[in-house]
Amino acid sequence: MTKHKSLKTLLATLFFCVGLSSPVFASDYKVSSGDSLYKIGQLFNVSSDTIIKNNNLKGNTIHPGQVLNIPCNTYTVKSGDSLFLISKAQGISLYNLRKANNKWDDTIYPGQALNLPGKTSSNTSPAPAPTTPKPIVNYTESDLDLLARLITAEAQSEPYRAQVAVASVVINRIKSSQFPNSISSVIYQKSDGYYQFTPVLNGWINKPATETSKKAAKEALYGSDPSKAALYYFDNTATNKWLWSKPITARIGNMVYVK
Repeated sequence: MTKHKSLKTLLATLFFCVGLSSPVFASDYKVSSGDSLYKIGQLFNVSSDTIIKNNNLKGNTIHPGQVLNIPCNTYTVKSGDSLFLISKAQGISLYNLRKANNKWDDTIYPGQALNLPGKTSSNTSPAPAPTTPKPIVNYTESDLDLLARLITAEAQSEPYRAQVAVASVVINRIKSSQFPNSISSVIYQKSDGYYQFTPVLNGWINKPATETSKKAAKEALYGSDPSKAALYYFDNTATNKWLWSKPITARIGNMVYVK
């Protein structure tokens, strides 16, 4: 590889790692129940005095619904993002990202600006720069599409977290010695002559994946697991006694996840 190409690759990598994060400026934060200036300051890594000064407050009293200007970085959502992936790339907790934006559902859209909570730092150890997250299992674009098609076939009408959990079951199987070790081999596996996943049998696996399913698949590939380490899932109307006999790890929408 030439030096010129190496430089281009490095610059592209740095851009991906930093994402669309903007410099610090004042962003709006809506006070919620239980908030205090101290807690908000801890969330954004700013002092209470700074918040008081920036908002011309006369004391420490704030109330739910009040909008405060807080110095913080922002991030502009791009296609394919999820709150989980953003939090991982920015090196912040998912809870703090939700809290900083009063965002407790999973719906985001390209172009949306999100507040980024502050990171704990010290004089001797600066906070690490955002890094490119790594998948917990290797995959190709074909694998991602297959996993997303399974989600579409199995859980398109279910909540987003249930869709992520369907993908998590496949990934948990890859990590288990009881099952094959790749996405395609897990999804197309036969046991005692039966396919493990109904959409493979009835052909629904061949239907195009939705964009939401693709995002859910990627989120699971990068470590999100709402199934809580489940190896099986099924609809709550199922009558299979063997499945119901297994320890339940999660219930999301109409889906049940078991080990």
